[in-house]
Amino acid sequence: MRIFTATLMTETNTFSTMPTGLKAFESIGVLHGRDGELPEGPLTDAMLLWGALAQRDSHEIVHSLATFAPPAGRTVRSVYEAFRDEILDDFAGGEPFDLVLLNLHGAMAAEGYDDCEGDLIRRLRDLSKNPVKIGAVLDLHCHLTDEMISQADLLITYKEYPHTDPLDRAQELYDLLLAAAEGKITPTMAAADLPIVNFWATGAQPMRGFVDRMTALESRDGVLSVSFAHGFPWGDVSPGAARTLVVTDDDPELASRMARDLTHELWGMRRETAFQGTTIEEALDAVGCGEGLIVIADTADNTGGGAPGDSTFVLARAIERGVRDLALGPLWDPTAAQICHDAGLGAIIDLRVGGKTGPTSGDPLDLRVTVRGLADNLRQTVPHGAGQTISMGPSAWIEVDGVHIVICSVRMQTYAPDLFTNIGLPLEAMRFAVVKSTNHFRAGFDRIAVRTTFLLGPGAIAGDFENFSYLKRTNLFWPKVGQIGPEFT
Repeated sequence: MRIFTATLMTETNTFSTMPTGLKAFESIGVLHGRDGELPEGPLTDAMLLWGALAQRDSHEIVHSLATFAPPAGRTVRSVYEAFRDEILDDFAGGEPFDLVLLNLHGAMAAEGYDDCEGDLIRRLRDLSKNPVKIGAVLDLHCHLTDEMISQADLLITYKEYPHTDPLDRAQELYDLLLAAAEGKITPTMAAADLPIVNFWATGAQPMRGFVDRMTALESRDGVLSVSFAHGFPWGDVSPGAARTLVVTDDDPELASRMARDLTHELWGMRRETAFQGTTIEEALDAVGCGEGLIVIADTADNTGGGAPGDSTFVLARAIERGVRDLALGPLWDPTAAQICHDAGLGAIIDLRVGGKTGPTSGDPLDLRVTVRGLADNLRQTVPHGAGQTISMGPSAWIEVDGVHIVICSVRMQTYAPDLFTNIGLPLEAMRFAVVKSTNHFRAGFDRIAVRTTFLLGPGAIAGDFENFSYLKRTNLFWPKVGQIGPEFT
């Protein structure tokens, strides 16, 4: 069989004023399969896995585009259309194909396009001159739209948050779609809406048990795949709801019933699984307890949700309160990072730090700092993959009165402790670490933290969901509305 693959990913915060342009994709990588062999790395993991599986099974594979941009505002229209058209041109020029395997996010929006993934899948379907099976693996923070479901033969979302299972899901997609192309199964998808806006971390109960039950259901006769699409709270697109998705072998009634049952189970868990956050003052009150490293997640400035990554709210209060032995990072400020590099290691300089993007980033801070560490290309480990790392660009470690800050040039959330240690900052000497992330950091930090606290805000993506107001997607969701009609009362 002939197999076609592509990767096009970003997560769009439609409230963000920061457009996602070509340079945002180039900061992670824009790779063209037509240019030859794809290099190894997080960007190409799924495509290389599919290539290895195809080679094992004696199938021919054709790789197209592989690109990813850090979450921000809508992708510039011309950028999205150029990437989309490259994939379409590669597909049309290489036909016929039996399978299309796509590595997508599911919450990508561009200027003029609320559903980039649905648009891409539909156009691939329209282009095909032969019967072809089209499938995609999606981030669980996707908007699982009706167009995606109607145009694809198979969709599978990650099950884990932090995302530790993308390659497992990619393997699952390959196995099931290949079986469908061989006529061994007939994937039949059904989705059910869940009227909740929330973060669902899957490592702790009761979500751990729910994810395990989803996996167990896949061993039932006739059930091929079970997914829970959490949705993306800062994507104001229609429908935008959280949804369960069940794929059966030609049994639409079973798929619909199981999807509905899973939404009712999640609804019943809504209070137990609701995002719990605290204020900056409450979080900083814990500093100095002498019990080990305390981690505070600055969730409202998580670039993984489209925040700028340059907010100063926590940093300002820590300095004002005289907190010491505190590490914070990464703070996105390419200008400040360059000034530190120009000044050199050990320099004491006056530096304006952070707060440059807008009101949700706070005010810039004018500080007298010591440059403690420099890195031309600071890297940190990503939570999936075998020790793979991602670039933070030219970076600096600065200190002001016992507060230690890692400044980076590439917008990226905190993934792992080596964000700090790779530039020389000793976390074991710190009492407190402020990480700009919501949940992905836990894969690395839970091993060294004695306590983890989550901030509600302030910032660009504050977690006060009851105060959210949407223009395109419905505002009939919990916790904004206590009861959502007869099915969910």
